[in-house]
Amino acid sequence: MTTTAATPTPATPTPAPTATDATGARSAEAAGVITDARERIDALDDRILGLVQERMAVSAVVQKARIGSGGRRVHLSREMEILGRYRDALGRPGTSLAMTLLELCRGTV
Repeated sequence: MTTTAATPTPATPTPAPTATDATGARSAEAAGVITDARERIDALDDRILGLVQERMAVSAVVQKARIGSGGRRVHLSREMEILGRYRDALGRPGTSLAMTLLELCRGTV
């Protein structure tokens, strides 16, 4: 039995990525719409992050005042109000979002 060396296959050049590759779109028009929408989403996310950070700072003020007056760091009935508000506005996923937000805002006063 004889063995022969395999003949190397010439490399196929990889095409340069296109805008549609980065967006998953199948047309340049759709890629443009997606790119524009993603820019808006990124701007909204920046605003949301800023608001969450602001909320965290305000929550720290509330907690400091509550603890300073002899109260507890967490006020459960208030947290239940917030959970209900998010659930009513966003449905079941709103509860998870509110829980995460509350966890972030509890801090370590």
